[in-house]
Amino acid sequence: MENSRDGQVHQLHGKDYVDPPPARLLDMEELKSWSFYRALLAEFVATLLFLYILVATVIGHQRQAHPCDGVGPLGIAWAVGGMIFVLVYCTAGISGGHINPAVTLGLFMARKISLVRAVSYMVAQCLGAICGAGLAKTIMRHYYNNTPGGGANTVAPGYSKGTALGAEIIGTFVLVYTVFSATDPKRNARDSYVPVLAPLPIGFAVFVVHLATIPITGTGINPARSIGAAVIYDNEKVWDDQWIFWVGPFIGALAAAAYHQYILRATAIKALKSFRSNPTN
Repeated sequence: MENSRDGQVHQLHGKDYVDPPPARLLDMEELKSWSFYRALLAEFVATLLFLYILVATVIGHQRQAHPCDGVGPLGIAWAVGGMIFVLVYCTAGISGGHINPAVTLGLFMARKISLVRAVSYMVAQCLGAICGAGLAKTIMRHYYNNTPGGGANTVAPGYSKGTALGAEIIGTFVLVYTVFSATDPKRNARDSYVPVLAPLPIGFAVFVVHLATIPITGTGINPARSIGAAVIYDNEKVWDDQWIFWVGPFIGALAAAAYHQYILRATAIKALKSFRSNPTN
C-alpha cells in the first residue's frame, strides 16, 4: 500500500531528486581550469596531513613501554577516523574530499569524475602521502628511527597474505559503500529534513574498519597511505606485502561502486529504459 502510494506520487510529480550527468571520460578542458589545480592542491595537502597524523600516532603507540603509556589501537582508530572526518569536511567543496585512490577509482567507475581528474588525484594523493610520512619522520626522527614499522602496512604474523587481501577488500568495500551512500543525491533529497553531515559516516566507517583490521594488516584501505609510509620506511617486508594494499583496496572499491550504482540504484537498467523510451536522444 505504501509502495503503491509512493509510486503514484512519483508518477504525478516525477523524481524528487536529480542525478548529475555522467562525467566525460576524457575531459581535457579540466586542464585549463584553475579549479582543477586547486582541487589537486587540496588533495595533496589533505593526504599529507592525514599521513602525518597517522604515522605520528602509530609511532607514539609503538614506543609505549606500558599499556597506559600510549593511545593504543583504539586511539589510533579514533585518530585516523577523526582526521578523515575533518579533512573530508574541509575539502569536500573543493575536490570532493577523496584523500584515497580507492575512493577516486570507485567514483571514476561510477562516472562521477573523468579519467583525467581520477589519475591526477591519485598522483597528488600519493605524493602528498609520501611528503606527510616524511614530515612525520623528520619531526619525530629519534623515535621514528628506534620504532619498528614506521607506520607502514604489513601482514601481521599468524595471518596469510590471502587473509590480509580479504581484509583489505572488505574494509575498502565498507568505506567506499559509505561514501556512495552518504553522498547519494536521492538520500539528500528525501532526507533533507534530517541534518546529515556526509563526512561523519565516512570518518566513522574508517574508524570501525581500523578496529577490525589493525591486528591483521595495520589497516591500509588506502593505497596512498600505504605507499607513503612504505617509501619513507623502505623495508623489504613492507615492499613484499605492498601489492596487497593496492589490489585489495581497488577490488573493494570497484565492488562497492558496482553494488551501489548498478544494483541498489539500478543505473544500467534506468539508462536502458530511458533509451528505449527516447531512442532518438
